[in-house]
Amino acid sequence: MNRTEFNQSDRCVHFSCPERSVSSAVYILLYVCSAAVVLLTVCGNLLVFISVFHFKQLHTPTNMYLLSLAVSDFLIGIFVMPPMLIWSIESCWIFGRDFCTIYWLVTSFPSISTYTIVQISVDRYLALSNPFLYMNIISVRITWAVVVFNWCVVMTYMLALLYFNGNFKSSVMCPGECFLSANNIWSIIDLVFSFIFPLSLIIMFYTLVFMIAKKHATAIRELNNHTRPKSQKITSHSMKSERKAAKVLSILVSVFLVCLLPYFMYSLLGNVIELRLEIGQKVLITLYLNSTINPFIYALFYPWFRKCIKLIVTMQIFQRDSALINILS
Repeated sequence: MNRTEFNQSDRCVHFSCPERSVSSAVYILLYVCSAAVVLLTVCGNLLVFISVFHFKQLHTPTNMYLLSLAVSDFLIGIFVMPPMLIWSIESCWIFGRDFCTIYWLVTSFPSISTYTIVQISVDRYLALSNPFLYMNIISVRITWAVVVFNWCVVMTYMLALLYFNGNFKSSVMCPGECFLSANNIWSIIDLVFSFIFPLSLIIMFYTLVFMIAKKHATAIRELNNHTRPKSQKITSHSMKSERKAAKVLSILVSVFLVCLLPYFMYSLLGNVIELRLEIGQKVLITLYLNSTINPFIYALFYPWFRKCIKLIVTMQIFQRDSALINILS
């Protein structure tokens, strides 16, 4: 995501980690809540990953994007959220310079999630605009290729951002601080790549999805008012199925945008006025919480996911031919 600029100058001479200003009880509570959030994020997304990966019936193009999103959210829960939450609680970076570089590298995972949301938006548009053509052309193999391409592009971009801004070099980092010092050009590039471009695509494609869904709803009502041959019944069922999928994924995208908006505004204002680092940390945590929320959205709106959780928790997935269990009925 958009990185915080840092002008080192002589701040290393004056910098020291601030004393903890909260009571021990609040301090412990913050760590307990942080551990609970991380645990929910990791376990929730692990359940999504196991469900989609294990059950053959879920091997569809759209679910491959959900699998990619679950993997990136799982990695955020493992590698990104713990150091960010500890940094926020301690008001001090305690992991050293080398891990600071690694931390900025793994912050590419939220960008992977962002572009996966873009892919889901495009996928829903294609499925709704021409469902028959979509079913004949879009396969799981093609979807996997698109997913891998997405991961490679984002990781390559993050490596370039780190390389060209000196974080792979032996420059001195202030003890207790962890910043990516991006020049003005790279700050603008990062803002466009991480926010403006994907956000514009998401809004554009879901506006088109909404318009097509309205047309489908009108068409379904007209079909229901007349005696229909078998082919029209199939068309009506296909429309309803795609609209339902679009509705659930619209909720997923809407929650993502709500979590993204505070940090997007912070990034825009950060290029105009100087904002405190603590504000940036809090809105960044809000963005990361989207990775915690996503599995709950699946649990609320996908009956197959609730059935998968039951099969996983009761260890029935270790039975022979469990991958062939019908979970969509």
